[in-house]
Amino acid sequence: MAARPATLPAAVVPVLVGSATAWAAARQFHPGAFFAALVASVLIQIGTNFANDLFDFHRGADTERRTGPVRITAAGWVTPEQMRLATALVFGLAFAVGMYLVYLRGWPILAVGLAAIACGVLYTGGPWPLAYHGLGDVFAFLFFGVVAVAGTHYVHTGTLDGLALLASIPVGCLVTAILVVNNLRDIPTDRETGKRTLAVRLGDRGTRWEYGLLVAAAYLVPVVAWLAGAAGATALLPLLSGAVAVRLVRTVAAGAQGTALNRVLAGTGRLHLLYGLLWAAGLLWA
Repeated sequence: MAARPATLPAAVVPVLVGSATAWAAARQFHPGAFFAALVASVLIQIGTNFANDLFDFHRGADTERRTGPVRITAAGWVTPEQMRLATALVFGLAFAVGMYLVYLRGWPILAVGLAAIACGVLYTGGPWPLAYHGLGDVFAFLFFGVVAVAGTHYVHTGTLDGLALLASIPVGCLVTAILVVNNLRDIPTDRETGKRTLAVRLGDRGTRWEYGLLVAAAYLVPVVAWLAGAAGATALLPLLSGAVAVRLVRTVAAGAQGTALNRVLAGTGRLHLLYGLLWAAGLLWA
């Protein structure tokens, strides 16, 4: 439960899209790099979830009024020491797997990997936790969008490419939208415990607008890429998931609260996966 399996596609999609851009732009695909990047990305996501479970418990953010899934440290199902050990082990495994990628592509991958692990810990841990200062959304967009897609492209090709950076934008937008729904649901309890997420700072109405704008931006990028000639018409494949996106945005805009937002959260996770599969397929086909 602490690994939050429903969130793990957020770690898979960037690797699929980055691999697709590597083939589309340079006709390069390295099977070993693909599997290592996939495993490392999933482990970093799990480690971040573990650290979030642990540090939110220490800061008293997971109260009985919280309507999200059970946080197992706060529920007493594991001790803080057990969760701390599990977090260290998972991040350690991610580092070990990542060393293969460092062997392939050198120090830039080491720097990116260490930064991703550090931000996974500092998201809710350390003396200045990112999530508590409204920077969680930026972290999600950068590391599970731009960095993950462009980094995957790099481990295949050894270079960066404008197509990879462009392709990373909708991936980052939708993974951030997942976090936005989570934080929208938790505004009342986060405000009480001093967790100043961006949702707390923007307020209920502003956060609902943020969600809609992120989803809209994700669907605008393929159209812009096609019109600009950066990708072929098959890059428009993600638009096939538009009906799902519209339904989710309408639900959020209509004022869904509490447990109803849990369904939107799960739905946004599924949308991210569906969009990512269509986006990767469209780039490969093009």
